[in-house]
Amino acid sequence: MSVMQALARAEAAVRGRAVPAATVRHLRLAAEPVVLVLLTTAGEAGAPLGAMVGWRREAPELLVVPQPLNRDLRFAFFADLAGVLLPRLAEYEDRVEAEPAGDRARAGDPVELCADAPQIVVPNSTTLEYVRLIGRSTRFLRTADDPDAPHPVPAPVPLLGRWLTHYAERARTPGSALLWAVTDQLTRHWTTGQSAMEDQHLGALLGWIDPPPGMDGAAAAARAETGRGPDGLLFSPPAGPATDPAFDNRVLAPALARYDAARGGGAAARAAEAEVRELVASQLRPTWEDVWRGIDLLRTLPEAAHAEERWRRDRWSFTGHRDRVRAGEPPQPKRDDAITAAQKLAGREAAQARLLAQEALDDPLAMAERRLAGEAFTGRVTGVEMAYSDSKRPTPRPLVTVETADLPQAEPGAKAYRALPTAKSAQSAQLVAVESADGPGQPRGAWLVTVRLTGGMGSGRTPKEGSVPSPGDTVTFTFFEHEPRGGPALPEAENTPWTHGGPPGAAAPVPEPPDPVTAEDYL
Repeated sequence: MSVMQALARAEAAVRGRAVPAATVRHLRLAAEPVVLVLLTTAGEAGAPLGAMVGWRREAPELLVVPQPLNRDLRFAFFADLAGVLLPRLAEYEDRVEAEPAGDRARAGDPVELCADAPQIVVPNSTTLEYVRLIGRSTRFLRTADDPDAPHPVPAPVPLLGRWLTHYAERARTPGSALLWAVTDQLTRHWTTGQSAMEDQHLGALLGWIDPPPGMDGAAAAARAETGRGPDGLLFSPPAGPATDPAFDNRVLAPALARYDAARGGGAAARAAEAEVRELVASQLRPTWEDVWRGIDLLRTLPEAAHAEERWRRDRWSFTGHRDRVRAGEPPQPKRDDAITAAQKLAGREAAQARLLAQEALDDPLAMAERRLAGEAFTGRVTGVEMAYSDSKRPTPRPLVTVETADLPQAEPGAKAYRALPTAKSAQSAQLVAVESADGPGQPRGAWLVTVRLTGGMGSGRTPKEGSVPSPGDTVTFTFFEHEPRGGPALPEAENTPWTHGGPPGAAAPVPEPPDPVTAEDYL
């Protein structure tokens, strides 16, 4: 936890209400996101109990497994879930636009890109992990089209598993908005007076951000976490996928027993199933409303400037998976090979660095944290001295002196960067000197920082207009790149070292045994 985060938590605790952690929304929020709330059965690892899904707040689709121990009912549930989600995905697959030539395509060869992609929102990070588990457990299943399938599942289920796996894998990329948890985004944009672990409780988190009249954040969070009615059930049920043990023991277990006793058919069976559905709905509905309430809170913030760029990368991801499915490629493997795993790791590391840089550029609060850490400085230009390089064709290398209260944590010679409003890339610079500015008429703790501009001024002897700041201008320089570059390229297959399979012609490595069957493989 940074100093600013600790200070914000202390301030929230004193005020009794969450304080803003961002001035803009660092997230692309769809007009009609697909909200997915899931519940699982206690005592049966991963067995689904019910779901509430939809993209219209007033008309959710309720899916319930009346007896989670029944395997056929489980996969009927997944088939119903596929019946809701797959048509929604298909709506976006053919809405395409031509990617301009020269970007991702060679000149004259435009590429097809989906104009938009469906966004899935879940209550918390544990539900997000459960979505990944559903994908892993269903994408390899055989359907009735396979004559050798011992226990065939409905045809749409494996396709649902492939899509959920893709969304869950994409969610591991920092900055992605295809699949995200409300608790993660709320804690990114607001700071509460409770611990980070307590922030994972959606009801408590909302209590701090938007407490009801007459209550402060701590009281609202305590009521959401522990408040119970006369029936002994929580006022604010868990956001899933786990359920409240009191609900399981006092209410759900007797209802499931009545369903088992009446399963022969007739009015009694229908009444018992309706009772289970009503009970599951009573646990899903509060979370459904809380998720939409969290979305409403996020909508109150203006969208960050770089959010659309990150969403475009998500659209490329969605388009690529659509193409793989249509081409008939097999499902994603359980375990990536060494090269694929390295590529994923490198891509996520680059995305994390890019996200941190873009958040700082978009949000003064995020930049303030980097300034406090000495990774950037903001101040008023006090002097500009024109200078030129010593090359055969001298180019402008002006020296800019900035008066600032921020102390840069960098040595002379370090690279610095400045964002220019009209330029696609950052202007490069070099730190020359840092001197104390304390003196008559100077604020205590002020510094004079001199940087040499080394780029972004054009190729002529005279710098482009607006590329060199003037005395009196307020500028911000950073010591982190605004567009982080990836690492070195991975070797081709024939140059792969022996530790990762060896080049062709080498002794064949002993193949790894297949993954043992675990609880994650079957729901």
